[in-house]
Amino acid sequence: MNPQCINGLAAGAVLAVLALGPAASAHPPEAMAAAPSASANLQGADQASWIADPHIHAFYQTTVAAFAQGPAKVDVEAFEQKSFAIFREFGASRGMRPEAMQDHLKLIPRQVVQIVKEDPKVLDSYDNFVAAIFGPQ
Repeated sequence: MNPQCINGLAAGAVLAVLALGPAASAHPPEAMAAAPSASANLQGADQASWIADPHIHAFYQTTVAAFAQGPAKVDVEAFEQKSFAIFREFGASRGMRPEAMQDHLKLIPRQVVQIVKEDPKVLDSYDNFVAAIFGPQ
């Protein structure tokens, strides 16, 4: 399989997890909510608010920093832990249990590492990053 095809598959996997919201999570929506009476749609039709969210921008900056010394020097475990911290804060900011958001997005950091290793231009701009993670806008 050629690298562009693999990159497309990896980006598709990331997009699928982000787009499916609670359906992709092992947690039912009521378990994701911060309060018992609250329900949660992790993303749904509001993809633009995710893209504009400062936490997703922070995830991009964290990814850029992780690759600063080149793809061979990425500390994947450290990148994953930093990403998880961002995902927990993101969940809390959206009224969700932080651990549930982390669990929902747990595969994303390693998928992003693969995507960037195959196509470093993903980190050239936030727009490129968004296109790789969420699909063309």
